[in-house]
Amino acid sequence: MSDTPVISSFLVPILIFLAAAVTAVPLFRLAGFGAVIGYLAAGIAIGPTGFGFITDPATTLDISEFGVVLLLFIIGLELKPSRLIAMRRDIVLIGASQTLITGAIIALAAVPLIGLSHGGALVAGIALAFASTAIALQLLEERGALQSAYGRRAFAVLLFQDIAVVPVLALIPFIGPRHDATASVMDEVAALARSVEALCIVIFLGRYALNPFFRFLAATGSREVLVAAALLVVLSAALLMGSVGMSMALGAFLAGVLLSESNFRHQLEADIEPFRGLLMGLFFMSVGMSIDGKLVVAHAGLLLLCAIALLPLKAAIVFALLRSTGSTARGALEAAGALTPSGEFSFVVFPLAASEGLMSPSQADLLSALAALTMFAGPMVAKLIAYVTDHHKQPQPELEAEEIPDDDKNSILVIGFSRFAQIALQVLLAEQMNVTVIDNSVARIRTAARFGFKVYYGDGTRLDVLRAAGAGQALVIAVCVDQKNATTIVELAKENFPMARLHVRAFDRIHAIELVEKGADYQIRETFESALAFGGETLNHLLDDPDHVAEVIDFVRQRDEARFAYQLARGSAEGLKPVPASILPEPLFVPLKKTRALNRESQDIVEGHDVGL
Repeated sequence: MSDTPVISSFLVPILIFLAAAVTAVPLFRLAGFGAVIGYLAAGIAIGPTGFGFITDPATTLDISEFGVVLLLFIIGLELKPSRLIAMRRDIVLIGASQTLITGAIIALAAVPLIGLSHGGALVAGIALAFASTAIALQLLEERGALQSAYGRRAFAVLLFQDIAVVPVLALIPFIGPRHDATASVMDEVAALARSVEALCIVIFLGRYALNPFFRFLAATGSREVLVAAALLVVLSAALLMGSVGMSMALGAFLAGVLLSESNFRHQLEADIEPFRGLLMGLFFMSVGMSIDGKLVVAHAGLLLLCAIALLPLKAAIVFALLRSTGSTARGALEAAGALTPSGEFSFVVFPLAASEGLMSPSQADLLSALAALTMFAGPMVAKLIAYVTDHHKQPQPELEAEEIPDDDKNSILVIGFSRFAQIALQVLLAEQMNVTVIDNSVARIRTAARFGFKVYYGDGTRLDVLRAAGAGQALVIAVCVDQKNATTIVELAKENFPMARLHVRAFDRIHAIELVEKGADYQIRETFESALAFGGETLNHLLDDPDHVAEVIDFVRQRDEARFAYQLARGSAEGLKPVPASILPEPLFVPLKKTRALNRESQDIVEGHDVGL
């Protein structure tokens, strides 16, 4: 009983956070503002500025910052070297130009407006120049624009900023006035050596240990252990980098990059995503709670002026850069709208800058409030731009056929690299089709890798894994799993990816009927065609008439299809789901001879008697 007050005091804040989130986030999403704005509003409501349910936001901010760590890990998972090379022009040219130009203008204005030092103004300019990855990606996804030309270029800007935040966080301590300029060169060298050593450890273990480690765990078949291992890797890398004075986000980012070429990448992303989403939600709520209401009221005019100037400035610079590098006016305008909200890393950068003496705590709070205000107003600007562009659509679509990436052409997602799939995919391999294989067997993933297909380790019955592996862009989803859980996958795919055609391997006739009822566009029993070929070859050996044998096989196939259609229609009309007792194997033709038993046991079986074997 003595523990009850402790438990209650621990549970009450959790209940407050959950209640605020499930109340505010759906309301803001329904209003079209997005989940991030809902979390910020919920944080303001329960924090000291609002109802005061939580009086010390700092207690949750440290934990919630792991949401940023996990976000960088997932970003690292997406940074495959091939993707970086393909996007290098947009990343370097547009991303760097936007950050430097916007940051320089903001820094010049911050000195007289807020009274920052030159170092503090530089940090403020870069931080406010960054766009919110969470909000921008959400806005682009809601518009269905992530695969469009302007969506990919906006993502390139976000990509550059997500990479740039790592050196920015690492350099802030070195430019702060509290940095000991008189420290010996040997001390600086030693600190640098520790950082390099930590980097080498992370890179070495990531390069040579992570894949064997995850292969071993995958072989055990324990999914929860894989989830624990993913968190272990991310947090270990983060803490290692933090222990040598560098950013924890850098460690997580490196771990993600080193696993980006792994077959386990999508499974890891799917496993980490729920934790990342919850912690990011907690992070934004903590940011909302930390906003000093009195400070905002006291400087309301200045904050409003800065926000009104900042949002159009960022939008204009992005628009000009995209237009000057080949984007259409509509695409450049929509990308500019998505990139106007300031980034979530502002709330990490400003407190760090204050702790290093680059700005006062009140100035850091004021800048954090400005960043939060742009997060509220930015999506509204994006919605307004989207409304305008929707009513002034161009006659030609922005994404021309020749602009479609090769990875999105003839895309086929295969779930389960079974013995059936290994034969069926030979046909696609012969035409060099773009095939992606999902399987949760390490051995089968290794086998699929020999075919030159894209292979991802993961559970094909999970929606998050299907999304991560590209089911949303697939033209055909081929379900070739050995088990009968293909019906579950068909239901999932039919509901969430209606544009993809579903081709499914059926276990038997009953399974085939179930698959058609669930929405499969094409199904085939795994042994049907091979059995026809086997019987045909046997008949041909006896008759030596290939043409006649081919006609017989075609006739048998037609009779089977007719019976299948009849059984399917009868089951639908009667509202009955076929069971093994209702569909027994039956001859397609009337037998001309009567069955004859050759021994007593056979005779008893034919007559329906019990046989004691």
